[in-house]
Amino acid sequence: MDKPPVQMTAIGISKPGGPEVLVPEIRPVPSPGTNEILIKVAVAGVNRPDILQRSGSYPPPPGTSDLPGLEVAGEIAALGEGASKYQLGDKVMSLVSGGGYAQYCVAHESIAMPIPLGFSMIEAGATPETLMTVWHNVFERGALKAGETLLIHGGSSGIGTMAIQLAKAFGARTIVTVGSKEKADACLSLGADHAINYKLQDFVAEVKAMTAGAGANLILDMVGGDYIEKNYDAAALEGRIVQIAFLNGAKATVNFARLMMKRLHHTGSTLRPRSVADKALMVGAIEAKVLPLMHDGRIKPLIDSSFPLDKAAEAHRRMETSAHVGKIVLTV
Repeated sequence: MDKPPVQMTAIGISKPGGPEVLVPEIRPVPSPGTNEILIKVAVAGVNRPDILQRSGSYPPPPGTSDLPGLEVAGEIAALGEGASKYQLGDKVMSLVSGGGYAQYCVAHESIAMPIPLGFSMIEAGATPETLMTVWHNVFERGALKAGETLLIHGGSSGIGTMAIQLAKAFGARTIVTVGSKEKADACLSLGADHAINYKLQDFVAEVKAMTAGAGANLILDMVGGDYIEKNYDAAALEGRIVQIAFLNGAKATVNFARLMMKRLHHTGSTLRPRSVADKALMVGAIEAKVLPLMHDGRIKPLIDSSFPLDKAAEAHRRMETSAHVGKIVLTV
């Protein structure tokens, strides 16, 4: 493989603001540090945290790239000192702490994963962030078991569509909330057992009806706001609620008596600030338990749309409409 160039094109954030502040710029190609790899990016995933970073409300962790982009797929162009998991030219997909919207990006070798058999580069670039988010929050924090019922808010999102497939593969039943018939149909086609249109139906009443009054054993929530109290109502005895975002706000007025009466567990997490060691443990579990299902074609990310790198602003506009079903990616 040719030696990486000295400079590259990347998409920077000129100032906090709307999609128009995403502008191409020339940057030095980063150098991989100890146990790191340099990836020649073919595809970068677009995620909600990128929009928060662009608007100025989600600064990158100290010591990480100021460029947006939390997941990439591509070819290894250089190895840092001590890096031995992969070889030059290997094709990988990886979670990164930032810097994905660029022609080259550095990743820690322990967090990079081999691209599953039969995956296109676009599918690979759409996988790491949602896969790790779902695996950690649904299975590690949420302890979903076969036979249980999982309620997924935002069922047609990148995270929702991945959660449906993983839950089904591990023997759980899934109920999703969505905002349109098109989104409901997409979720059902991926294996969701029920889809509730939250604009037309009361999801609490529907979940209770679908579970013979018992409620959901696990709720994956990216909405927050007034959904927090509704989740306590929709949850089963000993139910778990895992919070991964707050699209409707991080503050709510909640009757916490239900937490006690139902013996509920309410937890949450964010992926980006976690240590390399934490992320490497997640990747190890995924490589053992989920990648075989991906190699077999049983689980794949649902792709909504792809945009060239220099049209990153258009990709953000698409995500901000919330019309997308599945993942949005940038091709480099």
